[in-house]
Amino acid sequence: MAELTELLEKEGVDKELLAGAAEFRKAYLADPDFADRIPEVSALYYGKTVWEEAVAVLLSGRNLLLAGPKATGKNLLCENLAALFGRPVWNVSFHIGTDAAGLIGTDTFDGEKVSFRKGPVYMSAEKGGFCILDEINMARNESLAVLHAALDHRRIIDVPGYDLIRVDRAARFIATMNYGYAGTRDLNEALSSRFAIITMPQITEENMLRLLQRNFPDISERIAGQFVKLFGELARKAEKSEISDRAVDMRGMLDALDLIRQGLSSGQALELTIVSKTFDRYEQTLIRDCIGSRIPADLDRSLVFTG
Repeated sequence: MAELTELLEKEGVDKELLAGAAEFRKAYLADPDFADRIPEVSALYYGKTVWEEAVAVLLSGRNLLLAGPKATGKNLLCENLAALFGRPVWNVSFHIGTDAAGLIGTDTFDGEKVSFRKGPVYMSAEKGGFCILDEINMARNESLAVLHAALDHRRIIDVPGYDLIRVDRAARFIATMNYGYAGTRDLNEALSSRFAIITMPQITEENMLRLLQRNFPDISERIAGQFVKLFGELARKAEKSEISDRAVDMRGMLDALDLIRQGLSSGQALELTIVSKTFDRYEQTLIRDCIGSRIPADLDRSLVFTG
């Protein structure tokens, strides 16, 4: 974690908060059996204010909700926070059919007897992990009621017919939610009041450039700048409803560069990772035009990467 702490210090994140995270790691040593669940930092979330707010919330013992539009780095920040605090991670990807059994666990037959298979919320509570509740507003509110006591001062999970689960002092719940997606709904007041909520800002061009250069240290500065401009242009078109936000995909940009490194042309890579995210032919044409104005389709890895 020393490298991550050093990077955050260079970003200007408050040293007292970082020292608090270091003390947390010492006070709550992670179970070695789950060390492989502690994320490695392959990419860094850039944003001093958000970092300071998030670390302060978690150090205070509260749970965190990261809300905002697509491609603002919510999931990346979740992984970075778990790495900083040295906590194993259990993920829950919510959908309209998510129920209590999917969160807490369910009875299963192992071939000889019926046993209880613990779910991600149970494991996080028991092992002091960080439970990432991804797209929490995709689930029905009634299915989340089981979490209410775990998320407030009681820190317990009481499932009828099973033992009372006491939430470990090191456990935290970090939820994410996007606005306006099909199938989403507003969180009810009882649930939202149990989180400290950070509204995630859109990534700035400067920070996106730094993200690309950190992930691809040998990328051409000129090409990296064009990718940054392309992302910003797609985001503005989505904001004006000229295209959907499917193409505003940070992972898609990083994946495209990975594919170019593997030998695909820039046109092929961006077709696979950006253009094809939408299935409307007219919209695909608009996105291709946008890409073509910034990045020639015939760039290969020798032109994109200088190493």
